[in-house]
Amino acid sequence: MPFTEEEKSCLLAVKGVGPTVLKRFEEVGLDSFEKLASHNASEVVALVSSMLQSRCWTNTKAVEAVDAAIQQARKEISN
Repeated sequence: MPFTEEEKSCLLAVKGVGPTVLKRFEEVGLDSFEKLASHNASEVVALVSSMLQSRCWTNTKAVEAVDAAIQQARKEISN
């Protein structure tokens, strides 16, 4: 199941997170705040990089965006 519209809206407000990033999260099974929040940025980057067979997700800006998305998901869960 994909992110809810509310979750998408919240994550898209995070710097560096766009529709393609959300799509990649969903493609590796991270399709809710709960699932995203249960990982760290290194794990998510490794999952997506492996799926894409590309190292483009390992650059600093991508890792920072993934980390910010995870932090936002954790914040929303705790509210």
